[in-house]
Parts: sequence; structure tokens; C-alpha cells
Amino acid sequence: MTQAAAVPLAERLRPERLEEVVGQAHLFHGEGEDTETFQGPLGRMLSKGRIASLLLWGPPGSGKTSIARLLAERVGMEFRQISAIFSGVAELKKIFEEARRLRESGASMALFVDEIHRFNRAQQDSFLPVVESGDVVLIGATTENPSFELNAALLSRMQVLRLSRLDDDALNLLLERAESHVGARLPVDEDGRAALFDMCDGDGRFLLNIIEEIFAAPPEQDMDREEVGRFAQRRVPVYDKDREEHYNLISALHKAIRGSDVDASLYWLARMLQGGEDPLFLARRLIRIALEDVGLADPQALVVCEAAKEAYRFLGTPEGELALAQSVVYLAMAPKSNAAYRALTKAWRDAEASGSLPPPMHIRNAPTRAMKSWGYGSGYQYDHNEEDAFSGQEYFPDGKKREEYYHPVERGFEREMIKRMAYWKRLRAERTPK
Repeated sequence: MTQAAAVPLAERLRPERLEEVVGQAHLFHGEGEDTETFQGPLGRMLSKGRIASLLLWGPPGSGKTSIARLLAERVGMEFRQISAIFSGVAELKKIFEEARRLRESGASMALFVDEIHRFNRAQQDSFLPVVESGDVVLIGATTENPSFELNAALLSRMQVLRLSRLDDDALNLLLERAESHVGARLPVDEDGRAALFDMCDGDGRFLLNIIEEIFAAPPEQDMDREEVGRFAQRRVPVYDKDREEHYNLISALHKAIRGSDVDASLYWLARMLQGGEDPLFLARRLIRIALEDVGLADPQALVVCEAAKEAYRFLGTPEGELALAQSVVYLAMAPKSNAAYRALTKAWRDAEASGSLPPPMHIRNAPTRAMKSWGYGSGYQYDHNEEDAFSGQEYFPDGKKREEYYHPVERGFEREMIKRMAYWKRLRAERTPK
């Protein structure tokens, strides 16, 4: 094996110019279709011949390292690269000292820190003085939401740039470059290529690694989708249960159910289950949705979700997951109302604003003779003894006007609630003393 062949294909195909970076045109040219002018954030920096401290935030294999290296080369800066996983304070001190010497000699350093979110808070703070002094232009790379993982002080001194996962067009361009580099067509048919793109989940490095394996052991005939699936195990989707993607996916599931899109709801449920989410966490969220978004438009929704939770506890995986799926279908198809949720919110605010107003005397508890003599419970009318089991007495505090918090909607079971509320309101108007 030659020395060149020993270098991984993904490394051999690293872009040598910024123009060769795929899938991130918005950083250089902006969001429009004009690719001739530098309208994006990096394009504007390069047009001035300088770069500021940056944080490149994006999924694996989206080109963060290549962009950092090529930016430094374009503006003539010394490029240093470290990984937060393997580097400590001692190494950082050496690099900072080297950066100061470079600056004194009229040069400057771009320090690329891969996985910068792996540094603890104290290590992140160590960058502040050298960034502020201009000794170092810091370029950090992270796959995690920087709002959660980086110190606010450091984050405020960096421009955050979001890199996109590579789409099919970008992945196809990488595949064509690989074929040109190897000098052969990849022995995969059209459906097989589509399967490759699905498997790599927007990760260009992962795609090139699979391509290299196929070239190393070429099949006798073109591989189809099924054969590609057997050759290269499908990549596990990016999903960290305590990271941003966890919250993004549960938000997507909740909002798809709220939007009555049953198919999208099942998709997000499947995504989370495939990612290893705790099914009981999902069961708790479904119960919340039954209360918050379906509400009394279909009171049976809560019963269905509670039963699904217990069914999963009894059956476990994978059979119990069907109970969760049935809950998702039921919730997505149910009529929606957040009237009870909004009513509680209004009552909560009113209770906070009104302070400690006591209940009226006639509905206070009177367990002792002394309390009865003070008027506790005096004048209370037992509703079951009244006509229609309704007395029409006042239950709000004395001196506080009546409020209407609950406004049911004309959907599902709450249509019946509207009728009942109108009935009680009419009786109250008839029987409340003027």
C-alpha cells in the first residue's frame, strides 16, 4: 500500500480552497442565489482581509475544521489546531505564549479548538484575556448548542456561525469528487446512492468513509439499496438525550400532535424511540399533551394515555411501544382545546393579584361550637336540598366580583360544556338575591 493510499479518503479530499467547501454557501454568499458576491458573514470578513473570533456550530462532517484552516490561510494567519478532548491548561499556556511572540514579530495566530464545549468553565475563561488583547483569533468548533455549553463571557466575544448538515446536492458533489479522485465510478446504482445519502445523515466524512470501503472491496455488480444497507450498517441518527436535539425532537412531536398531523407525529415518535429515548419520558409528555392541548374537548384522551403508560410498564419494549403509538394517534386525531389550561392561568394570576381574601362566612368550615357561634357556616344552603340541586349562592370572596375564567370551545365534548355553563348561569341569575 502506498503512503498516499494509507491516508483516509476523507483526508485526501479535504478542500484546498474555500471555494471547494460544500454545503455552506450561506456563510460566504448569504441566503440568496447570488454566488458571485460575498454577502454572507464570512464573505464580508474576507472582503476586508481579516477574520474575527468565531464559533462554528454544526453537525459532524459539515466542514468546520476545513473552514477554519482555509480562513486562516486566506488572510495569512498562522494556524494552530488543538482538541479540547486531549488538551489541558499547560498546552494552552504554551500556545498563548507563542501567540504573543508571533504578534510581537508582526504576525498573528488563528487558534482552532475542536470540540471547544469539552473545556470546563475555568478553561474557557482562560481564552478571555488573549482574545481581548488580540493575541489570538479564536475559532471554536462545536456540535452542541453553544447557549448551553459555553460561558456567556466567551460567547459574547465570538461570532456564532451555524453550519448546515449537508443536503443531497452537497453529498452528491462529494461522491463525484471521490470518483474523480479514485478514477472509477462507484459501483452503486441510483437507489443505492440514495441509500448512501440517507445513511450518512448529512455527514460528509461518514459518506466518504463508506465510499472508501466500497472501493476497497468492489462488488461484482452495482449495489442496490438493499445491498448497500447490508454492506454498511445504517448510521445511528444524532440524538443526545440531555442535549439540544432531545428538546428539538420532543418539541416537534408535541407540536405535530397539537397540529393534528398524525403522520408527522408518528414520525417524530419513531425518531425518538430509535434514538434511545426513555419511553416513559414520552408517556409523561403524552399525558401532558392530553391535559394541555386536548383537554376537555376529549376527556378520554387522558384515560388512553394513562392506560398506554401502564401498558408499556407491563409489556416493556418493543410491544409496549405500540401503546405509545396508539396514544399518539389518538391525541393527534382528537379535537383540541386548551380552554382549561387558559382558565387555570387566568385564575392563578387573579389569585396572585387578590392576595389573601378569605372565603365568605357561609362556606367556611365550622368544626367547633365556638366557630359556629362566630358565624362560620351560617346561612349555607346545601345544594342537594335545593331545586335542581343548585342554590345559586356566591362562592367568590366577599367584595370580589365574579370572574369567568373558563371559556370552552365549540369542539368535541366541550360543546356540551357550553350548554351546561349556560344552564348554570341562567339558574344563578334567577336565584341569586338582588
